[in-house]
Amino acid sequence: MNKEQSGVLKAWEATVRKTHAAKKRANSIFGTITMANATDDDLENNNDKSDNISGEPYLVEKILPNGDYYTGQWYDNFPEGQGKYLWTDGCMYLGEWHRGKTMGKGRFSWPSGATYEGEFKSGYIDGIGIYTGPSGDTYKGQWVMNFKHGHGIRFYPNGDWYDGEWRRGLQEGLGKYQWQNENHYIGEWKNGMICGTGTFVWSNENKYDGQWEDGMPKGNGTYYWPDGSFYVGNWSKDLDEQNGTYYPSESSQAANLEWDPQTVYIELADCKICPSENVSIMPSQKVLAWYSAKTDDNPRRLSIDGRVSVGIERPDKMHMWESDDDSTDLTEVRRDLDSELLCVQVQHQHDDTNPKFNLELPLKVPKLGKKPGETISRGHKNYELMLNLQLGIRHSVGRPAPATSLDLKAAAFDPKEKIWTRFPTEGSKYTPPHQSCEFKWKDYCPVVFRALRKLFKVDPADYMISICGNGALRELSSPGKSGSFFYLTEDDRYMIKTMKKSEVKVFIRMLFAYYNHVRSFENTLVIKYYGLHCVKLTGPIQRKVRFIIMGNLLRSEYTIHRRFDLKGSSLGRITDKSESEIDSTTILKDLDLNFIFKLEKAWFEEFCWQIDRDCEFLEQERTMDYSLLVGIHFKEISANGEFVPCRRRSSSGNYENESTPPDMEEHFLDPKRWGTIKLGANMPAKVERTIRKPKSVFHLVGEQTGECYEVIMFFGIIDILQDYDITKRLEHAYKSIQYDPTSISAVDPKQYSKRFRDFIFKVFCEDT
Repeated sequence: MNKEQSGVLKAWEATVRKTHAAKKRANSIFGTITMANATDDDLENNNDKSDNISGEPYLVEKILPNGDYYTGQWYDNFPEGQGKYLWTDGCMYLGEWHRGKTMGKGRFSWPSGATYEGEFKSGYIDGIGIYTGPSGDTYKGQWVMNFKHGHGIRFYPNGDWYDGEWRRGLQEGLGKYQWQNENHYIGEWKNGMICGTGTFVWSNENKYDGQWEDGMPKGNGTYYWPDGSFYVGNWSKDLDEQNGTYYPSESSQAANLEWDPQTVYIELADCKICPSENVSIMPSQKVLAWYSAKTDDNPRRLSIDGRVSVGIERPDKMHMWESDDDSTDLTEVRRDLDSELLCVQVQHQHDDTNPKFNLELPLKVPKLGKKPGETISRGHKNYELMLNLQLGIRHSVGRPAPATSLDLKAAAFDPKEKIWTRFPTEGSKYTPPHQSCEFKWKDYCPVVFRALRKLFKVDPADYMISICGNGALRELSSPGKSGSFFYLTEDDRYMIKTMKKSEVKVFIRMLFAYYNHVRSFENTLVIKYYGLHCVKLTGPIQRKVRFIIMGNLLRSEYTIHRRFDLKGSSLGRITDKSESEIDSTTILKDLDLNFIFKLEKAWFEEFCWQIDRDCEFLEQERTMDYSLLVGIHFKEISANGEFVPCRRRSSSGNYENESTPPDMEEHFLDPKRWGTIKLGANMPAKVERTIRKPKSVFHLVGEQTGECYEVIMFFGIIDILQDYDITKRLEHAYKSIQYDPTSISAVDPKQYSKRFRDFIFKVFCEDT
């Protein structure tokens, strides 16, 4: 080794020693090797003759500008083939590469001693592999984008083990968990908890077989003893709900009549499920030098795989949930029909100055819309109504009530199940004094909505603070065509919509089916409802205001750049704004859509399955006119305000952005936040741009261009309370005279469901 090479090696070793984790590993990893420095210019312009002449990967050893080290095959300024990369913090990857990304089989090791050996995809742990933790715990099985997902076996440091199905890093599905003391459970899991039907066997051969909830027996079940005696009944930690019968065996010496079923809960309290490990940093989070070396005059945050991203922008949370494009009154249908058609003709003519029709025009960030709605303060015409609403909510949610069970009796759904409460200004035994006018408050099916809030994991205190806290509600400036008004809470967490009596009847009629549906399908895309109430003003007016409280689907820490309300119909399904007037709060419709949404395989399969279940439910309840609300956050934006595609060649001929799965560093830095990624919320995905050609200007789906963008997606089904009543039947009949009946939104629920699904499955596809 000559002096120059020896000096380079010493410089490298000095760099490694500055880190906390790699002090003892530097010499053993490198031994005595020869290497050359790699400067920024080397990464930008590699002029090695072997690259240009052979066109094949060649071997290199590089000390990279940020102090990292790479040795292995290299081609076109990126690792290609086999290679080893060592970060200055001691992390190391050894395995296959493709265009600068870990791709194929490889081994990643952490300074703590943890290792992963298996398959990688675009920088992520993805495929079959084995993870060994620093404490000797192991997982062997399937992975999807850094998550344990599929079948796998996990051995824990304390001797416990689990063999079964995983979903997004947690046990879900069928699986067996065995404790060190040889107790074991075989059955269903949900979100890392024992939940569903299963059997728990103690080491003394006692056994419980039945229903579970949150890791404890709940519902019908049987407890068996080895001598053949058993206890069967309804299980619950609530003594009022616990009941059953003990049956002694013929061989037992004496009946165990004094046995208390509650002792089972005491025994199970010691059987803890080992928590998920806290991985300090995932391989996809490691910044690679060939990306971080590139800078510009306006530096932006680097994503976890080294690409530039605009990151999390200020919150933009508002959205008017209920769509209002179709009239519910036949007189309005006649009056608005001509203007509706004119709007379509004017707004949807082929226009080369609109990026929806011209691929040469870049997609730009819409201007930021101001926070919509008028704050309801003293002097506002609905100020007293807001006070009444807040007083009523505080009374309903804060009222003492027995522990809520999710197993509700049929009587709880009875339309007559409602509670009237009088609120005099001076107060009463049950209500506080207040400064508003006297009013009456009605709770519809209070037990059901209390159970729904529990099912949706809504904390009662947070719920009251959002709606009844110091912040005032905001009223949207104008109601929709339905005549309903919308109110937003100050934190944008909840939306309140006024309802007609007919809509209330529809919801009460379908409440039992709605409750069972959202309970059976945790990942349902159907909008969440939290309460149904009525305010009756006393005095000469005697006005009743009915309203429903629902979740705000698009509330997010990300800026929502595009919002679409999609039904699968075409008549009137276009915004009445020009391209220059569209801002970040504009609701675009079917004929405005210029994207195909691409989901990772596992997500796409779950999405299709859930859409089918939700549409079957809505079809069965004879509702129609619902839509899929979609919100998109584009992750990469250029300095001049344009959305940056996943893959684009620079002037030097290299790719500025490699097409990879979206970064999720905000979620992976803290494993506790992994649960925020779910079907329809915070979903990493891609969108492919489409173009509407002159001959297909009125087609619902444009022509694909291959130009893709990385996004975070939010979506869900809204407007589910429209019955196919006489008004909608008349609307369909009237419009069918002049237009194609299949293009009309108001159609029979069965036809609507089929058309909706056919359209959604065209604009959503698997990302291959």
